[in-house]
Amino acid sequence: MQLKDARVGDVCTVQTIDLPFETKRRLEALGMTTGTPVQVINRKGRGILIIRLRGTRFALGYNITRNIGVREAASHA
Repeated sequence: MQLKDARVGDVCTVQTIDLPFETKRRLEALGMTTGTPVQVINRKGRGILIIRLRGTRFALGYNITRNIGVREAASHA
């Protein structure tokens, strides 16, 4: 599944990051690495997400969220 498909409240584990080198390295520097849990806090339209990553909130656009592969770890209602 891609991160863009996650629902609000879902906790997903990052599996793959298929982005340009600079973007991928920036996300890794912020703490998004393979195996990292990511919680979806809010959705803002088509694939635009606000996520919680290692205790910090980030907004990610569609071009980023569609290229991050995740698997669902748990669900928080």
